[in-house]
Amino acid sequence: MASRKPEPQRLAPARLQYMEELSRLREESGMSLGQLSEVSKYDRSYLHKLERGERLGDLETARRLDEVYGSKRSLQNLWKLAKDDAYLGRYQRFMALEPTAKVMQIYVPQTIPGLLQTEEYARELLWSTPHHPDEEDGLEEQLALRMARQQILRSGESVQAHLRVILDEAVLRRPLRDREAWKRQLQRLLDEAELPHVTVQVLPFAAGVNDLLGGAVTVLWLPYGEEAAYLEGSKSGEVIEEPEEVERLKLSYDRLRDLALPPQDSVEFIRSLLKDG
Repeated sequence: MASRKPEPQRLAPARLQYMEELSRLREESGMSLGQLSEVSKYDRSYLHKLERGERLGDLETARRLDEVYGSKRSLQNLWKLAKDDAYLGRYQRFMALEPTAKVMQIYVPQTIPGLLQTEEYARELLWSTPHHPDEEDGLEEQLALRMARQQILRSGESVQAHLRVILDEAVLRRPLRDREAWKRQLQRLLDEAELPHVTVQVLPFAAGVNDLLGGAVTVLWLPYGEEAAYLEGSKSGEVIEEPEEVERLKLSYDRLRDLALPPQDSVEFIRSLLKDG
């Protein structure tokens, strides 16, 4: 089945503008798609999909094309706006709040959080959802967006938040099918845990059940003393901004932190898994 072509009028405004700017800059340069492919080193079909709005690509693509066209940061800035348009509903609200957070407290009962995933882990997780071949581009787009989110841990363009993560032991007992890829994911956790603004703790099975086992929770400490939380299931999410509800989630998170292994013991636990292979 051939993939459906997106209707320009159904694209979000920023994404439509990004698509049109890509086409305009190439036309003004006098280059064909084939010539642009040779100069940029990107596949011709990939560039074609970008110009038709079938793919969003990633920030690196926008940066390289800015270099090719001499358009300074024009495409990069448009890409960032288009990226925000790619998130819908309440998740879009969370994406707007996350880069402003001074502290992020995350508990995940089943999977490594997106901010700490390797590309291999994210790919296997995203591709595990039932899909048709013509939906592969959409999955590639989700992957690029997830990897781009990780810049908030290191980017000088946004607040460098303190990240505190509690991983349920179940997360670390469910490896990738590729054992070497799984080792790289475990090493990524260890590398991130060495950063001064990142703390990783493991909640062992021995801690028993808890009231957050039904889904992941993220508590955001925002500027000016405000707070918000995000409850996420495998197929849904909800932003919580009511102070009383956020406070209850904070108390639940604090209880889990008290039950979790201390940071150094957690690092040693992950290191032992990596050693055992």
